[in-house]
Amino acid sequence: MLPTRDMMTLLLLLLFLCEAQSWAASKPNFVLLMADDLGIGDPGCYGNKTLRTPNIDRLARGGVKLTQHLAASPLCTPSRAAFMTGRYPVRSGMASQSQVGVFLFSASSGGLPPSEITFAKLLKDQGYSTALIGKWHLGISCHDPGDFCHHPTSHGFDYFHGLPLTNMRDCKLGEGSVFTAAFRLLVLLPMQLIALALLTLVVLKWLGLFRAPPCAFLFLFLLATLLLGLLLGFLHYFRPLNCFLMRNRDITQQPMSYDNLTQRLTADAAHFLRRNAETPFLLVLSFLHMHTALFSSKDFAGKSQHGSYGDAAEEMDWSVGQILDVLDELKLANNTLVYFSSDQGAHVEEVTVKGEVQGGSNGIYKGGKANNWEGGIRVPGIVRWPGVIQAGLEIDEPTSNMDIFPTVAKLAGSPLPQDRVIDGRDLMPLLQMRTQRSEHEFLFHYCNSYLNAVRWHPPNSTSIWKAFFFTPKFSPEGANGCFDTHVCFCYGQYVTYHDPPLLFEISRDPRERNPLTPTSEPRFWEILEAMQEAAARHARTLQDVPNQLSLGNLMWKPWLQLCCSSLGLSCQCDREDQDGRHSP
Repeated sequence: MLPTRDMMTLLLLLLFLCEAQSWAASKPNFVLLMADDLGIGDPGCYGNKTLRTPNIDRLARGGVKLTQHLAASPLCTPSRAAFMTGRYPVRSGMASQSQVGVFLFSASSGGLPPSEITFAKLLKDQGYSTALIGKWHLGISCHDPGDFCHHPTSHGFDYFHGLPLTNMRDCKLGEGSVFTAAFRLLVLLPMQLIALALLTLVVLKWLGLFRAPPCAFLFLFLLATLLLGLLLGFLHYFRPLNCFLMRNRDITQQPMSYDNLTQRLTADAAHFLRRNAETPFLLVLSFLHMHTALFSSKDFAGKSQHGSYGDAAEEMDWSVGQILDVLDELKLANNTLVYFSSDQGAHVEEVTVKGEVQGGSNGIYKGGKANNWEGGIRVPGIVRWPGVIQAGLEIDEPTSNMDIFPTVAKLAGSPLPQDRVIDGRDLMPLLQMRTQRSEHEFLFHYCNSYLNAVRWHPPNSTSIWKAFFFTPKFSPEGANGCFDTHVCFCYGQYVTYHDPPLLFEISRDPRERNPLTPTSEPRFWEILEAMQEAAARHARTLQDVPNQLSLGNLMWKPWLQLCCSSLGLSCQCDREDQDGRHSP
């Protein structure tokens, strides 16, 4: 028989274990699935009849489909900042004041500030195991390559495996470059001017009108050589210096290989779920699909009806299915909230020089990525939690990707930060039909740091109004995007300003084809006055913060460059385990 002291110790231990198991069971798990540039018209559950997405459709059948789910920004970096923090990106300095609205170099000094609080931080403080697998695109370091101040592991994620920057055409050989316009302006145009100057000097010398000194020819020749050398160096080094995979804070593959990339990241995500099946967890699986460069494995290449875009979409859908299957296998589905969305609408201007459309479908909606027409911000939004959220519901109330922050925080038992404005709203009352209305009376749509439009859902009304202060100039005329510049810009000659603002009733005109006038809408001025007053109140809540996307923070800084080898800039290594099983 055990001594009394040992019995007491054993009883206390059993009591502790029971309490720990009860605490773990009461905490729901979270799997947040984020696509990149997926249009609302792409999944079958949103009306696509030819693109096969059976697993995304399965998720929708088992949960709630949000049909007016809105990205807080129509661009990757600011939208993801808003998603992570529940705040408009302008509040964290993650909204650009220039034409470039996202990070293009891994060695930039801008990023999600350390002072920002992500939902991962809140859940980690509540005892959750947290992981981000896939794309980050919110910066790496501030002052030196070892501070990792913007890195996912500094923002509440125990584990990170993926791409710290973003997928882009320059990452895949033969897919072109996102810098083509810059090459023309900074290299090709100066080269043409140098060639013209050399030709002029030669002709003047031949005519005997002017004899230029030999050093002039030498200078122009050296300048042309320098420009050409810089271009070739950029083309050679950009891919390894910016397109690499990391596991936590270590580079595992530089440059990144697309071979079975989705399979590797999916396997790692599945392994994380299995390893943490007994404890509450947060998994953010942030897909590299559907951003160009498009890619897919041999099991999906050439199999869809929509070319390389369809192949990639169907591979992403397969990955969603793998994650759902693991939750079923581990009997965790009933205790796991699964969310699926996209960071913004499809990039409609993505067309190759051969004419292949590599952007997705925004359905009936106008515009796309990089503008605040509905096609740029209205995205898929699916939430499933069996036994808690009724399956098969469809909700048409305005919701935002910022709403995930307060929703998961409250479900995890975490109080919201009291020292800052949280713009998101808890979705659970709406998802559980405890209320029929969204808590968002007003939503503000930013184009970079510029307030572009306001959405108003008045109390006791079914109407939803949207007022634009400016709209992008689509080009060529009559197009559904800014094809001449590849993306739409937010100010100056690229936009049309509206005074009075351009007003639509989105609830009746979701295609935004028929702007209202004082003649067609008797309350025209009253509605605009309410929306402008709301915008003014909102502006008073904003504080001056450092601009993380300033030109100084965007530019490449050699001293911040991460490299897996010590041989100068020849960064080459492959430490990726092909089965992807490294998650904690």
